Amino acid sequence: EAREREQEDRAEKELKSPRADSSASASSATGAGSSLKPRDTACSESEDSSDEELTGPSTLPQTSVQSSAGGDDDDDDEFIGPPLPPGFKDSDDDDTEEEDDNPVKKIPDSHEITLQHGTKTVSALGLDPSGARLITGGYDYDVKFWDFAGMDASLQAFRSLQPCECHQIKSLQYSSTGDVILVVSGNSQAKVLDRDGFPVMECIKGDQYIVDMTNTKGHTAMLNSGCWHPKIKEEFLTCSNDGTVRTWDVNNEKKHKSVFKPRSVQGKRVIPTTCTYSRDGKLIAAGCQDGSIQIWDRNMSVHTKFHCRQAHAAGTDTSCLTFSYDGTVLASRGGDDTLKIWDIRQFKKPLHSAERLSSFFPMTDCCFSPDDKILVTGTSVKKGGGSGKLFFFDRETFQKLYEIEVTDASVVRCLWHPKLNQIMVGTGNGLAKVYYDPVKSQRGAKLCVVKTKRKERQAETLTQDYIITPHALPMFREPRQRSTRKQLEKDRLDPMKSHKPEPPVAGPGRGGRVGTHGGTLSSYIVKNIALDKTDDSNPREAILRHAKEAEENPYWVAPAYAKTQPKTVFADVEPEDDETDKPEWKKRKI
Repeated sequence: EAREREQEDRAEKELKSPRADSSASASSATGAGSSLKPRDTACSESEDSSDEELTGPSTLPQTSVQSSAGGDDDDDDEFIGPPLPPGFKDSDDDDTEEEDDNPVKKIPDSHEITLQHGTKTVSALGLDPSGARLITGGYDYDVKFWDFAGMDASLQAFRSLQPCECHQIKSLQYSSTGDVILVVSGNSQAKVLDRDGFPVMECIKGDQYIVDMTNTKGHTAMLNSGCWHPKIKEEFLTCSNDGTVRTWDVNNEKKHKSVFKPRSVQGKRVIPTTCTYSRDGKLIAAGCQDGSIQIWDRNMSVHTKFHCRQAHAAGTDTSCLTFSYDGTVLASRGGDDTLKIWDIRQFKKPLHSAERLSSFFPMTDCCFSPDDKILVTGTSVKKGGGSGKLFFFDRETFQKLYEIEVTDASVVRCLWHPKLNQIMVGTGNGLAKVYYDPVKSQRGAKLCVVKTKRKERQAETLTQDYIITPHALPMFREPRQRSTRKQLEKDRLDPMKSHKPEPPVAGPGRGGRVGTHGGTLSSYIVKNIALDKTDDSNPREAILRHAKEAEENPYWVAPAYAKTQPKTVFADVEPEDDETDKPEWKKRKI
């Protein structure tokens, strides 16, 4: 280690000082009683020079980092180069200080990619802990899997499935190890899938005829939300319209582990609309329809440990609860268009509150930034009512720091991944957007943007299957299969295969081809029938139209009646009978 450090210091000095100084210092170092052998010094110099050649411009920031890291040990080293001007500060230090002061610069929103999930609302987002895979679920019942490393610039999902048939997806989350996915949908049974979407377990449905929910083995009504335990990888939590919050074990799908029953002020059953674990997994929090937030100790399911009765307006769906990374603060996104932040140790009043943040969805999200200083949430808009936005609030002062106009539809889900430092957003028009910064973000969307789209080879699909029959007679043997390119070239030379179809003939016809109407008598009659515009709505008038002509030139009917009825007699037109003078039984029934 000491030798490597010495080599690094020497490389820095050679980079900073002129070439003559470096040669002089090298000769003096070798001339002085240094601990390295001559052969070792030659090796080290050659390694340094090869490093310089290979690394190019990227060595400068590395060496500056190394020098700053090793500055404590090498304080006594003399500074090489001209003296710095008075009042000079390192620019890197200034930038970092500015970034510390201004949290807006930490928001990675300089670039974005758009993943097309479908046409309906993206109501669930999940990223695995490493940030390699994204899953999206929506109101179209689909769950799509996106692999950032395997995806190219066409941004296509590698798998799409409907795990819960015709139920909207409410929530998707990877477990703490990333090997299984919790799927919460509109039915009463949560599902657990593996990384590739194959089912691992399905929770049991409870008996809906039992009144006491403690005695049923599972949920009996629609699920609202669910999440994994942050520490125990087999345990997860669900809440439902049957008025219970239940914990489950992946290895036991026949019965829940424990039941928590939120109660209103009067002690009546109340429906939990969202639930979550604290960061250490010791507390379970639920937001209820009566506007309360109730928190239990995970091991004691009877009485609540913390309870806020009027956290949000009664009768609204609290759509999200999330704990800060330090575990002391709870953020709640209410259906009453508010975002509140609470200290659970003083749970009567919120620390801060933001209003007029419209929310039309029962799963509108809020989340903390990786450094725990910013709180993010999305807003909903009606169709044609402007753009859905992503708002960023300072956690301490609750001032609005920044906003992003996402799209002309509601912003439903948002997720800020701590490892990738990228923000995923699910919208009301079927898009999943990923915001990132090429400098501040890691991996994720950066991996797939740089890959070019693969060209589809359509020629391969056109060739037919080739059946190999080595012992067939020569007359039945198929010709040897050529490559598709040669086959296409040969087909081009064949006048029959490369003949362009004749366009349809307009007019009377030419080149021996009959026109569209044809030249036959039948086609002529059909054509004239179509052109006949006479109105035959009144048959009497239609017949009398020919009366004068028949009288002057009798040919068909008149000669037959010439003797018996020389003057034609027509029936009189009777006026329509009034039904008033008819007897009752003869009148037409309407």
